[in-house]
Amino acid sequence: MIPGFASRRRFSDLSEQEVLALAISSEEDDARIYRTYAERLRADFPSSAAVFEAMAKEEDTHRHWLIERHKARFGEVIPLIRREHVAGFYARRPVWLVENLGLDRMRGEAEAMEREAEAFYRRAAAATKDAETRKLLGDLAAAEAKHEKKAGDLAEAHLDDEAKGEENRAAHRQFVLTWVQPGLAGLMDGSVSTLAPIFATAFATQDTWTTFLVGLAAAIGAGISMGFTEVASDDGVLSGRGSPIKRGISAGVMTTVGGLGHALPYLIPDFWTATVIAIAIVFVELWAIVWIQNRYMETPFLRATFQVVLGGALVFAAGVLIGGG
Repeated sequence: MIPGFASRRRFSDLSEQEVLALAISSEEDDARIYRTYAERLRADFPSSAAVFEAMAKEEDTHRHWLIERHKARFGEVIPLIRREHVAGFYARRPVWLVENLGLDRMRGEAEAMEREAEAFYRRAAAATKDAETRKLLGDLAAAEAKHEKKAGDLAEAHLDDEAKGEENRAAHRQFVLTWVQPGLAGLMDGSVSTLAPIFATAFATQDTWTTFLVGLAAAIGAGISMGFTEVASDDGVLSGRGSPIKRGISAGVMTTVGGLGHALPYLIPDFWTATVIAIAIVFVELWAIVWIQNRYMETPFLRATFQVVLGGALVFAAGVLIGGG
C-alpha cells in the first residue's frame, strides 16, 4: 500500500460541490503564497512585489466568485477539502523553501502555480454539468493563463543575464518531474533496498551464483513494484508530472539498474573479488544519488549525503551482520 495514498480521493470521484470547495481552498492558499513573495521582494524589487500583490488580490477575487457560486448551488456550508486530500493533485512547496532564493526562483514557482491551476480549472470545467459553474471555471482557467504570462514577465527588468526562455524552463521542469524525480526515487530504492538481501546472501553462503540469482530477483521484483506503484499513484493530469507510463518506466528501470549494479559482480566466480567490486559499485551508486539530488532536486549536498550515504551504509551493515552471523 502506498503510504497516505489509500486515504486520498481521486479527482474523478469528487462531486461538483467538492470541486468548488477544493478550488476555494486552493485560491486562498495561492493568495497567501503571493503575499509572502510580495513581502519578501518589497525592499529590493518594489515593482515585482506590486505584481505579486496584484496577483494575490486577483486570487482573492476568484475565491469570492467561487464562494458566491457555491452559495447559489449548495448553500453556505463549504466542505473542508484541500489539495492534500486529492490523489495526484498538484502540491505547493512550503513557502520557506523558496522565499529566500531570489526573484528568478519565485517567478518560476509562480509560473508553475498558474499553469497547474489553469489545468485544474479546465479539467473541472469539462467535468461540470451546470452551465453557470462551467462558465465560471472556464473564465478562471483563462485568468490563470494570463497570470502565468504575467509571472513569466517578472524578471525582465531585474534579470538581464537570464538566457532561459519560457519554453526552456517549462521543458526542463517537465523533464525533472516526468523522468528525473521518479528515476531518482527508483535508483534510491533499488540501490539501497537490495543491499541487505544481496550481501546477507553473499556472506551467508559465499556462493557467487546464488548471490547473483538473489540480487537479480530482488532487482527485477523491486523494479516491477516501483514501476506499477508510480503508474497507479498519480495519473499526472492535475499534478503536471506527465505521463504515468513514462514515470513508471523511469522508476522501474532505474530501480532495476540500482539493484543490478551490485548484483552483477557476483557473476565473477571468486567470492572476495566479486564482493570487493560490488562494494565499490555501491559506493559509486550512493554518491551518484547524492549528486542527482543536489543537481536536479536542489537538495543541499550535506543533507543528501547524510540521508543517502549513511542510510545505505546502515542497510549494507545490516546485510553483512545478518549474513555473517
